[in-house]
Amino acid sequence: MSKKERIEKQEKSQESTVQNEETQERQEMPETEKDETEELKARIADLEDKNLRMMAEFDNYRRRTNKEKLELMATAGERIFTEMLPLIDDFERAVSAMEKTDDIDSVREGIRLIQQKFLAFLAKNDVHVIETASADFNTDEHEAVTTFAAGEENKGKVIDCTQKGYKLGDKVIRFAKVVVGE
Repeated sequence: MSKKERIEKQEKSQESTVQNEETQERQEMPETEKDETEELKARIADLEDKNLRMMAEFDNYRRRTNKEKLELMATAGERIFTEMLPLIDDFERAVSAMEKTDDIDSVREGIRLIQQKFLAFLAKNDVHVIETASADFNTDEHEAVTTFAAGEENKGKVIDCTQKGYKLGDKVIRFAKVVVGE
């Protein structure tokens, strides 16, 4: 037998011995360590189950809240439109009255009452007119339609309002269209 073969045989023998020792160690593992390993495996399985359930619960919560948001957006205007229906009824009565009467003053008064009722409805829903009379021009609330030479004292001031602007709370929902002095 050559030297090389003897070395290979000795290495294989050593590997075999190491493997036998590892197997023997595993078999000789104390009962407490085996119990501890099983306990850890059971705990890992329990945590994985809890994690999976929590992920499913969160996914259900997310779906439910998204559905509620969509329903809310779809019906958000319902209350406003329901409150506007009496105004439509008033307009229909006014149109009917205009066809039956020649008294223009009573028709005007009826239209003014409807306008006041509508403005009260807007105020109730926190919609307010943007003030423009003698106001300084403000790009956050006003949209300049044109400028007008109005003298030095009216420079940068609103001279005329061609279309009223409105705010919902503090948010501008329509800019006031104005003529600005230069």
